[in-house]
Amino acid sequence: MRFNYIKKMNRKLSMLELNRLTPEEYKAQSKTPIILVLDNIRSALNVGSAFRTADSFALAGIYLCGISATPPHREILKTAIGATESVDWQYFDTTTEAVQQLKKDDFKVFAIEQVTKKTWLQDVKVKSDEKYALVFGNEVKGVSNEVLTLVDDCIEIPQFGTKHSLNISVSAGIVIWEFFRQFQY
Repeated sequence: MRFNYIKKMNRKLSMLELNRLTPEEYKAQSKTPIILVLDNIRSALNVGSAFRTADSFALAGIYLCGISATPPHREILKTAIGATESVDWQYFDTTTEAVQQLKKDDFKVFAIEQVTKKTWLQDVKVKSDEKYALVFGNEVKGVSNEVLTLVDDCIEIPQFGTKHSLNISVSAGIVIWEFFRQFQY
């Protein structure tokens, strides 16, 4: 027996239908009170991905520290796809300088790291009246021990496979989404 039915086609939205902001409109809008802190990120592609994610969730900015590449690096531009023009960023020689500045500015600072005393991501309670900084560490060494002594807490993303870590760009997307979700709802 042949089934005669028409399935309504799902289609991609056009760029016009997505109704995206211009960089000027983006800069003028209110921001999610989160700063990403990139602690000596080796890959400029990962830095570019962080810019793109920061843009997507309208974060307050990015602090690039140590060996982390800065715009207009070619590989950042490749993955950021224009987000370096919309997201505010600053460079710090060391991550400790960045964290100390954030704490002076009343940010709650969390390292995303696997440590003995941590809060699981699903147990984090985001307060709408707080400002947050999320520190993501080097692809090999993670967040430096010196920085870990300065943060308010460490957050770990539960993992259930054979690998011991996620790429920084994936980790950033997961953690930012959880913070953003709690700010919005």
